[in-house]
Parts: sequence; structure tokens; C-alpha cells
Amino acid sequence: MALLENKVALVTGGSRGLGRAIALALAGVGADVAIVYRSSATEAQQVVDAIVEKGHKGMSFQGDVGNASRVKEIVDLVAGQWGHLDILVNNAGITRDGLLMRMGEQDWDDVITTNLKSVFNFSKAAIRPMMSQRSGKIINITSVVGIMGNAGQTNYTASKAGIIGFTKSLAKELGSRNIQVNAVAPGFIETDMTAKLSEEQWKALTDKIPLRRTAKPEEIAGVVRFLASSDSDYMTGQVICVDGGLGIS
Repeated sequence: MALLENKVALVTGGSRGLGRAIALALAGVGADVAIVYRSSATEAQQVVDAIVEKGHKGMSFQGDVGNASRVKEIVDLVAGQWGHLDILVNNAGITRDGLLMRMGEQDWDDVITTNLKSVFNFSKAAIRPMMSQRSGKIINITSVVGIMGNAGQTNYTASKAGIIGFTKSLAKELGSRNIQVNAVAPGFIETDMTAKLSEEQWKALTDKIPLRRTAKPEEIAGVVRFLASSDSDYMTGQVICVDGGLGIS
């Protein structure tokens, strides 16, 4: 039997980058996977097609993750059409970097809404079916900078630090219902942005990392896959850093 056979997963921000890698990793071990995207409809359909090619059900939903009514609608559709919801991965996130003295209020609000309020919205909606079935996994994607801080990212680090506190608190609320809530804190990940760095910029970045390289999205997705499986059933309220040693203190 596959690791996640007969499990249903919902991944936010699932059309590109890390979200895409997570969705495919879960489908690769048996899960039916629904993804939520903001604007990348073509990429979202490509992810759904890849899930179906693996022999599992896939579907996508466009939506504003900060809109509580739309979020509830999406969760109800997934649980209703597929009968249950076993795994929620809160991955949606954006950056609006800048020094605080120059940061606009909208840049603050957009990041907090997308990165942190979305975790509240989806978790609140998902715990209803999970509590009814007395099982579930909620996996929140935070960041190592939510632990160590980063100049020029007060909005982003605040949102990611908030996710850590949210994770620990919700784990205490839901433990008696056999619902595990954990977080993954990645460091720097290979993205289109890092691919455009000059050799000098690349060296400055990787010199901060003991392993001297960035992570592949699949390396983060592998840890999410573990947390989604029964192998992590006795873990809750934990934050797993996957950062190449960047956050070592």
C-alpha cells in the first residue's frame, strides 16, 4: 500500500515552485490532491495533469486565500466531492521586501493577509471535517527567517513567526482530536529569482549556508510528505528547519 493511499490533500499556493513540488510529492505516494492558486491558471492545470498522470485525482481552485468565505467554499468542495480531507498544507506566500522606514502600509497588509491570515482561514475551515473524522494533518510552511529574523523583511518575518506561534497553539487545541499540526521552516530554495543571481551574489548567499548551496524544492517537499504520513503520528507542534544549517545558533 502506498504511503498516502486513500488520503485527500489540499495544498495552497500549489501551482508553482515549492507548492507544486509538495503537491506532486503527495500524489507520488498515493494521495488525491487539490491545489489552490491565485493567478497561475495554466501552471495550476499542469500540476493537476501531472497528478492525474500519477494515477490519482487532482483538481484546482482559483481563489483569494485571504477571503474567508471563498476559503470555506473551497474546503467544503474538496471534502464534499472526495468524501474527506486528511491533509492540509498551508503554503501560500508572497514577499514585499523593503526597509521598515520605507515600507508602505499596503505592503505590510498584503503579506500578513496572504501569508498568515490564509493559515487561519484554511485551518479553521479544515478542522471541521478533520474533527468529524477524528484525524488529520495540518502542515504550515513557515521560514527560517521567522526564527532568526532578516533585515528588509519585517513584514515577511512577522508573518512567518506568527505561523510558528499559530502552529504550536493549534497543536495544543487539536491534539486530543488526533489532529497533528506541524510546521516546516525552509531556508533559501532554488527559484527563478536565485537562478538570475550573478556569481558574486550567489557566493554571498551560499557563504551564509553551512552546506554551501540552496535547497531544491523537492527536498522541502520530502519533509512535508513525511509529516503528512503516519510516520509522524506522534509529532505535533514541531517546527522542522530545512535550511542547510543557515539557522544554526
